[in-house]
Amino acid sequence: MAENDKLSEIEELGSVPWKVIFDVSVAGLKRRFLRSLITMFGVILGIAFLTYMLMNESILKALVAQNSDALIRLLQKNSVDIIAYSSGETDTMIFLLIGLSLLICLVGIINAMLMSVTERIKEIGTLKCLGALDSFIIKSYFIESSLQGVVGTVLGIALGFCVSIVLNLFYYGKFVFIDFPFAAIFFAVILSFLIGTIISVVAAIWPAIVAAKKEPVEAMRVEE
Repeated sequence: MAENDKLSEIEELGSVPWKVIFDVSVAGLKRRFLRSLITMFGVILGIAFLTYMLMNESILKALVAQNSDALIRLLQKNSVDIIAYSSGETDTMIFLLIGLSLLICLVGIINAMLMSVTERIKEIGTLKCLGALDSFIIKSYFIESSLQGVVGTVLGIALGFCVSIVLNLFYYGKFVFIDFPFAAIFFAVILSFLIGTIISVVAAIWPAIVAAKKEPVEAMRVEE
């Protein structure tokens, strides 16, 4: 009912306040909660992988730098290339893996939002018949997909952080906190958040434009 009240405001053509568009977008996310979760799941996995790789790299470098005999044996037991981590030779591989995780996020968001446009084509037609401008459709879809991306990014960072800490504690125990790289971990978290947010916003642009280009008459002809 609340969403219908918001939608009824659209028929007044012209510029729609951002607050109304935001409320409509949030209401749409709530109504399609399961679809929103599916969309966010791809973002969560991509950002969790990115966060895990960045954190794991920092933690392993800090462990290698401790130069403890007992720790060195543990690292060798877990097939860690000590020389490579000491010289920074692992950076290239990390950058490639980071690029892969970003690609996963980008493709995941675009694909999920394009599917959402297809599933809601009749709804888009209804909005346009009520007088919604293309700008309203673009803003609505943009906000909706951006919110999914940002929430998915935060959850992905939390997941990646927890997995990295738990696994390293399992393999290396107390050595992890002897010289814990707080600055590097903080940088990894901030970088993951910025990258995830930017990717989400960029990925939201194309689906929003596609939604706005739908012709109302053709959209209304689509059967449920």
